Amino acid sequence: MKATWEKIEKNTGVLEVEVDAEQVNAALDKAFKKIVRQVNVPGFRKGKVPRAIFEAKFGVESLYQDAINELLPEAYAKAVEQTGIEPVDQPDIDFETFAKNEPFVFKAKVTVKPEVTLGEYKGLEVTEKSTEVTEEELQEELKRLQERHAELVVLEEGAAEKGDIAVIDYEGSVDGVPFEGGKAENYSLELGSGTFIPGFEDQVIGMAKGEEKDINVTFPEEYHAEQLAGKAAVFRVKVHDIKRKNLPELDDEFAKDVSEFDTLEEFKADLKQRLTAQKERERDLALEADVIEKAAANAEVDIPGAMIETEIDRMVREFENRLRMQGMNLELYYQFSGQDEKALREQMKEEAEKRVKTSLVLEAIANAENVQVDDEDINKELEGMSQTYRQSVEELRNIIEKNGNMDDFKADIRIKKTVKWLIDNSKKTPEVA
Repeated sequence: MKATWEKIEKNTGVLEVEVDAEQVNAALDKAFKKIVRQVNVPGFRKGKVPRAIFEAKFGVESLYQDAINELLPEAYAKAVEQTGIEPVDQPDIDFETFAKNEPFVFKAKVTVKPEVTLGEYKGLEVTEKSTEVTEEELQEELKRLQERHAELVVLEEGAAEKGDIAVIDYEGSVDGVPFEGGKAENYSLELGSGTFIPGFEDQVIGMAKGEEKDINVTFPEEYHAEQLAGKAAVFRVKVHDIKRKNLPELDDEFAKDVSEFDTLEEFKADLKQRLTAQKERERDLALEADVIEKAAANAEVDIPGAMIETEIDRMVREFENRLRMQGMNLELYYQFSGQDEKALREQMKEEAEKRVKTSLVLEAIANAENVQVDDEDINKELEGMSQTYRQSVEELRNIIEKNGNMDDFKADIRIKKTVKWLIDNSKKTPEVA
């Protein structure tokens, strides 16, 4: 088999393939054995018609399509491998010649992975966030823990305050007409949480148990339901109950209740360590995002539309999986949001293009710096996964190899090493407080 590649535009070219006549005849033989089982010829049992009689009656051309279907996938795959191109979309195939005892020649117009022109990526200036935990941050975390372990007490008298939970009925209307989703009974609303439309919770503050009143608000211009966006609305609200949080004392007993420590000081020391570790993770993620963004911004690449569409497909699947975890699906999301699939895909387009460019640039940097993945890298990654998934390194390796994902696994490790190389070779500036 012969294959040649000729680039005709930035990211497209023509792959010309010639398959030997012997392979063509072998494919015709397979096609005949398949088709002959399905034809009836007087004087012969089904499947026993001689080849010469079959071709005389139906013509050898009747075998061509099945023979092409037999040859084409493997021939195209081998041609791609021989020429070293990396297609990113389905090819547009044009058959040149196909006949018995003759080579099969076809041309495929192919969109390939684009070339990346790297800009500056060594010594990039990045900001390194502080990992110091201040006393104020420690106290804020303790306050959150107090809130989480607070006891709710129902008020018999007094007005609702910020931080209280109001149990309310409400019904909303626009221009006097109730709208879908604007009504609920016995809804528990934490005042000050920002759950409802801006201005709603502020007007519930000050209401007493059993009180009813109209609350006037305006839906945001960017509200997800287009029919309500920017509209003035009136909600009739009735307060059934007001629940106030009774915060526990910050003492040794609190430490025993919420942790394994006997004293508050021990608990605070451990909490500070955990907050520091969290800040270190956030610092590392921020460094990665910063250095990747700058390296990608300095590079130039003409991304084929097919790659962006493929990435959008992946993003839609990821989004649908997240919805399913919340007990929803795409159809329900479209109903609630007022969007359709076209609008969702358009909304994802910019992020998809950014993801594709980032991936291409990191791969180009890995090639430029000859980043390699060895057995030590693979074992280290598997050991980390082993702790997460609670399976042995060998079990995980077998799963990856059995599913044919080892090449992708190595590619992911290579990108991680490339990002680490970028960070190690960057110029870090401490964050200014």
